[in-house]
Amino acid sequence: MSILTIEGLTVALPAGADRPHAIEDVSLTVERGEILCVVGESGSGKSITANAVMGLLPKSLPLRAGRLILDGIDLRAQPPEAMRKLRGSRMAMIFQEPMTALNPLMRVGDQIGEALAVHGAPDRGRVQELLAAVNLPDPVSIARSHPFRLSGGQRQRVMIAMALALEPALLIADEPTTALDVTTQMQILRLIREIQQRRGTGVLFITHDFGVVAEIADRVAVMQHGRIVEHGTAREVLDRPQHPYTRALIRAVPGFPKGGGVARAQGRDVLRVQGLEKTYHRGGWFSAGKMLRAVHDADFSLTRGETLGLVGESGSGKSTLARCVVRLVTPEKGEIYFDGADLRPLSRAAMKPFRRRVQMIFQDPYASLNPRRKVGEIIAEGPITHGTPRAEALERARDLLAIVRLDPGAMDRYPHEFSGGQRQRIGIARALAMKPELLIADEPVSALDVSVQAEVLALLAEIREREKLTMLFITHDLRVAAQVCDRIAVMQRGAIVEQGPVGQVFANPAHPYTQQLLDSIPGRAWTPPDLGEAA
Repeated sequence: MSILTIEGLTVALPAGADRPHAIEDVSLTVERGEILCVVGESGSGKSITANAVMGLLPKSLPLRAGRLILDGIDLRAQPPEAMRKLRGSRMAMIFQEPMTALNPLMRVGDQIGEALAVHGAPDRGRVQELLAAVNLPDPVSIARSHPFRLSGGQRQRVMIAMALALEPALLIADEPTTALDVTTQMQILRLIREIQQRRGTGVLFITHDFGVVAEIADRVAVMQHGRIVEHGTAREVLDRPQHPYTRALIRAVPGFPKGGGVARAQGRDVLRVQGLEKTYHRGGWFSAGKMLRAVHDADFSLTRGETLGLVGESGSGKSTLARCVVRLVTPEKGEIYFDGADLRPLSRAAMKPFRRRVQMIFQDPYASLNPRRKVGEIIAEGPITHGTPRAEALERARDLLAIVRLDPGAMDRYPHEFSGGQRQRIGIARALAMKPELLIADEPVSALDVSVQAEVLALLAEIREREKLTMLFITHDLRVAAQVCDRIAVMQRGAIVEQGPVGQVFANPAHPYTQQLLDSIPGRAWTPPDLGEAA
């Protein structure tokens, strides 16, 4: 029996948008005790569909047509007060970013208790029971904590506990694992599956990750430009996709190496790191504080033209290690040899010539691009600072935009006028403007849709070959590492615990932590079908 029925749902977009409707004529059902995954890229209408069900659409997105039936209740016919009672008691939502969904000034136990009290069910013991039910350690301590004191995975578990407080019949999960590490992601997915099976809850699960779909979906609906373009069982859609858009999305999923490995290229090391140590001291005026060894005795090297993938969970030390290499962070011990010169003892002034030769692509291009400057100026800024005439630097910027497949007209636009994938291309162009010999890419595709991710990875591979670049590629996604890297170095708690050729590490992991990371990849048992090349 259907717990949720959506019929002909249509939501309008404001005047001037690229299409008239955010979603158009969408029809779906969610059965009791099943997980329906709605998959598609950003802007496809997935989250708007979920918000329409919850009655959370902004006034700028009016609901024009359609029926929303929750367990026999016509949601569109309910007054605001009745909808407030249904939220939490009969349907609940897990949001993508728990840090913005949780009140930063309230302890998490009080926030869950408030949700209970609003529906007339205050029970302090119930709060701790819910925290224990989502496998949080020490529920008493967690309940007394503010959100910022918890990890991303713990905050997401708190959101799930709050959503389950009144045992709703429908649970809507909007990209609940997108920002999480692979091991935490797998824990959350298993928890949602366990809840769905134990309680018979219907789950509407929104994602852009086909690995997640393969891991938990019973049925799948694929959305493109606000419409459902394909619908079927998980096996039908994953193994025999029919629509060209579905086939394109699955074709873009990074694969796994088959085993073995490529011998390391011979030649002089461009980068050699030995015994690197970086410690952070945490504490305040009234406490001695704690020492956190972010990087511990790290050793690795890179041969010219090689790409080394640095993989591990958040907090493993990957980004700190990269920032030590480019001297944005100063390590306490160790050696950093770039082209034979030790960078660690150099002063800021002495580092300037090397900064031209070593460039970095950051994870969040929107945060790293100056919002007040035009794209052409952003790309040309580095060369101008290092003495290149302005006209020459701007001409180079125009050429680079063509290399990263952006229209030359982008020169005169601002970062906010571009999509996430386009902004990342701008970040790549800015890094290439200095004609670097070593490129450090820090999670450059983690926030991108799978098809945009594939485009950016292909672009990096093409540029690496054309410019003969050496690359240190940081990621927590082992599928991505397998696609772009020659070798992999695995980091855990600041230490590199394993290194080797990609195929060798995937086929025969030597360290238990590497095996744990591989086992936690969602949908690892699913092999994407061979769909050939795109038409």
